[in-house]
Amino acid sequence: MSQITVRQFQLLTDCQIVWDLMIDNYAPRFMNGVAAPFFEYALTSSWMDKRYLYLDRLWFDGEKPVGFVFYEEPDFSVLFHLRAGYEALADEMIAYADAQMPGKPEDKEFRLFPGQTSLIEAAKARGYVLDHTESDMVLDMRKVTLDYPLPEGFRFVSPDEMDVVRLARCTWKGFGHEDKGPFENWNAPDPGTPWNVQKSYQGILSSTMAPPPHSTYEHNVIIADAEGEYACFSGMWWVPENKLAYMEPLCTIPEYRHRGLASAALARHYQRMKALGAEWMTGGGDPFYRKIGYQDRIDWLYWKKKA
Repeated sequence: MSQITVRQFQLLTDCQIVWDLMIDNYAPRFMNGVAAPFFEYALTSSWMDKRYLYLDRLWFDGEKPVGFVFYEEPDFSVLFHLRAGYEALADEMIAYADAQMPGKPEDKEFRLFPGQTSLIEAAKARGYVLDHTESDMVLDMRKVTLDYPLPEGFRFVSPDEMDVVRLARCTWKGFGHEDKGPFENWNAPDPGTPWNVQKSYQGILSSTMAPPPHSTYEHNVIIADAEGEYACFSGMWWVPENKLAYMEPLCTIPEYRHRGLASAALARHYQRMKALGAEWMTGGGDPFYRKIGYQDRIDWLYWKKKA
């Protein structure tokens, strides 16, 4: 432990370092912290407030990363990765997060997982208590099979024919942006368009045409209707080191919901990723996942300071 050093996260140089730490530290059901795509997906999204990235901090043993404290969205929600064998750093990491990470004391929360016992004990010692828990479903592909047919009148779109405008329109509608206005002038919104709507346009454009460094867009699933418009989209990050199929995001446009498209998309992922050696595939907290066969759970533990 005598070689332990710390430094602040640097956006242009440290993404690979964080990715490698999260790959090495991964355990099924996020027991040791979130999977590697979680941080990178947020980092390259339009919805995350990136003004405080300079507060994220890395711990090193020599040149080996052993700890990471970071936020996602909302910015007062703090997460941790701590490499096995370095549990003695837990109190220092919790103390740093408590004193320096964004958020007022009454708002700040630590998102921890059941396997992060040393961090949980350190948080307790500094006055944090379990506020609530949330769960996302995750599929153990060794035990459960997904087999749902594609509904009649729809087809899968091959990666080499993907149309960026149609995909942007699908995600715009699929994630409920139409309450801010129709998908039009997507490349150059009218000058009078509210800034938050312009930001959404730009986010869809950038995430489609400038993918994150470790994205595996060739494994995405897109479903089109008979006219060729995209009806359902499911993203896929393949992490072979962890045998993990990290599904993010998933959406269906309103007019085609409840027709089995999302089930068919996830079944398509299952077939492809199982063949590559995947053992786990992530889902979400919606009852839909349990309904189609997801059985295991990722438990998120939210800790807040006692009033």
